[in-house]
Amino acid sequence: MTLLIPPRTQDIGFTVKRLLPSRLKQRVGPFIFVDHMGPAHFEAGTTAGDVRQHPHIGLATVTYLFSGAMMHRDSLGIVQRIEPGAINLMTAGSGIVHSERLPDDVRENKTPVEGIQTWLALPTEVEDCDPSFAHYASERIPAINLAGMKGRVLIGEAFGISSPVKTASKTIYLDLELAAGAEYQPDFPQQELAIYVVQGEVKISGETIPEFHVGVLDQSAVINTEAGARIILFGGEPLAGDRFILWNFVASSREKVRGAGERWANGGFSMVPGETDWIPLPKV
Repeated sequence: MTLLIPPRTQDIGFTVKRLLPSRLKQRVGPFIFVDHMGPAHFEAGTTAGDVRQHPHIGLATVTYLFSGAMMHRDSLGIVQRIEPGAINLMTAGSGIVHSERLPDDVRENKTPVEGIQTWLALPTEVEDCDPSFAHYASERIPAINLAGMKGRVLIGEAFGISSPVKTASKTIYLDLELAAGAEYQPDFPQQELAIYVVQGEVKISGETIPEFHVGVLDQSAVINTEAGARIILFGGEPLAGDRFILWNFVASSREKVRGAGERWANGGFSMVPGETDWIPLPKV
């Protein structure tokens, strides 16, 4: 293991554990933002937990829920309910606006909302591509069931299985449950790798990774667990060049993210059809 990253608590209308970006490391492969949302409960008849319209450029958002549900709406006119186990991939490219709101049944039933939300930075040659949206239902995401380990291949290829999710650069994203006494050595040459411990704890070549921490791996890393654990393994090929982050914008230059901020403040983005509320550009 090369680095241990502890979580930072952030309030986005409900509590999230933020792992990336960190002062210790900005990104792992294309992953430049990683939040563990919830678990959170929301009262019926309120808008608590709703995320109003907001813009993105230069990245792809990946939403993966453990429980609950969210309703995605965007400026392309897409309306999509996100259920546990599905993958929502929204490529912002030159610019997109979306909202994420809680369905009424989730509030009424007080269903806990929990999941992982990530951003994938785009390669410089496609960071200004046309925006797009893809939804992959849970049943399309392949499962694995091996001795001492089971899980799902969310993005990329592992254990001889390929996910249908298409990304702009080589990416690996796995949801794995390790049995007590399991051992796993990831083998993804030329890819940067890290794990996030969702539940339990693991050891990486003898070093303990506590619950809710990220461990950045070296190529010889061996993952062991004594009592069982659930981990997210993520990473991919390193992206060339620097990336700059301003609010919800990611780009290869400061000028692009500043320009996107001015564009949002001046009403230059297409908005979500039928929605009127939006998040103003934060003062920095």
